[in-house]
Amino acid sequence: MERGAISDWRSKRVAVVTGGNKGIGLEVCRQLAGNGVAVVLTARDEARGAAAVEKLRGDGLSSVIFHQLEVTDARSVARLADFLKAHVRKLDILVNNAAVGGAEYVPDLVYPSATNDDPFAGMDEGQMSEWMQQNTRETYNSAKETLETNYYGTKHVTEALLPLVHSSTDGRIINVSSVIGQLRYFVSEELKQELNDVGNLSDQRLDEMVAAFMEDFTAGAVEARGWPVGFSAYKVAKAALNAYTRVMARRHPELRVNCVHPGFVKTDMNRLAGLLTPEQGARNVVAVALLPTGGPTGKYFALGQEAPFV
Repeated sequence: MERGAISDWRSKRVAVVTGGNKGIGLEVCRQLAGNGVAVVLTARDEARGAAAVEKLRGDGLSSVIFHQLEVTDARSVARLADFLKAHVRKLDILVNNAAVGGAEYVPDLVYPSATNDDPFAGMDEGQMSEWMQQNTRETYNSAKETLETNYYGTKHVTEALLPLVHSSTDGRIINVSSVIGQLRYFVSEELKQELNDVGNLSDQRLDEMVAAFMEDFTAGAVEARGWPVGFSAYKVAKAALNAYTRVMARRHPELRVNCVHPGFVKTDMNRLAGLLTPEQGARNVVAVALLPTGGPTGKYFALGQEAPFV
């Protein structure tokens, strides 16, 4: 990370993208930089993050640097915050993209077709999703990692960088979500209602609900308690993230805080099952990140359009 390279950044909009070394995150970095935004690309792995920055620079995008970030590590989050405070002093756009898939693929995983370059060719979204469920298993470790990364990690990064976002004249926070984080996947009407009652919901209560889910998951009581089934931890984490987005938007009306479903994108997370390329998915995220000043806040966007949380 070349600190000298950011000497002229104070005249630019500055963005941080978590999980930026590949897939949707890398394309978000590319598209933001292509729109004149200075980008801090973050990733867990230093070598992969640095290589991603060199790739972007090789494409002519010079206003991109790398900073290591593990969203589940408080010290790593603090180091990023300290670096930004010392060298940038404000943050215009925070894209919380880092996430894990919520399940472990079975050891003897076999793609649907070993002879086709695209093993999912000819499948629709439902067929791909069904195949993924049949070839994965949800374990205690995968559920715990999913909640710690997709919900708690995003929340910790947001809270650490919030003072910097407030230092912007037009601060934005974009949380990359998923269509399966919609509340229609919950069985319990009581859980749906509480997560949708943003006027009374707090982030403390959200933490309690996520912890209760993990207790029920450990006890084998997910379905009995009305939580979503099939990639249940992923669905709960994204639903909690959506609710947290709304809580933050209500608490900080001077900011633009939104969540985005980029689409069913072909990424490593889902073994390249999907209907969109990372470039197409990133376009849906960047469109919200670059909405005009004074645009919507506390909203959920799916494939570029405002959509319901339920």
